[in-house]
Amino acid sequence: METCMIKSKNREAFIDITSQVQEIVAASGVRAGCCVIHVPHTTAAVTVNEGADPSVQSDILSYLAERVPHRGSYRHMEGNSDAHIKSSLVGVSQVLLVEDGKVVLGTWQSIFFCEFDGPRSRRFHVQLVRDGTS
Repeated sequence: METCMIKSKNREAFIDITSQVQEIVAASGVRAGCCVIHVPHTTAAVTVNEGADPSVQSDILSYLAERVPHRGSYRHMEGNSDAHIKSSLVGVSQVLLVEDGKVVLGTWQSIFFCEFDGPRSRRFHVQLVRDGTS
């Protein structure tokens, strides 16, 4: 398992981690299998979505902010209940296919670390599972 460190600069952000993940896959020697990306935080997440147009990431953050506002009638005392909810909605893990030593992504797809309670130093884990037939 590889652990990567990143720093978020804003309270909420999508941080493109595609190149970091692709580098880990390439260095692993795994030609075919699966790549598991896991975020071990309760106020962050990981997703795959369009990376070519940054307005898509802004739209997703805006949508989540409207549905789960920062300030609400939450009981959690730390003031970040919205971040916990957003993390649960988006999810803390992704499983992606690996083929020819690369993560399989569509033309417009990128992998994003989703920060919902920054700025902070964060980490994510990448685990490769080799296809048993290769």
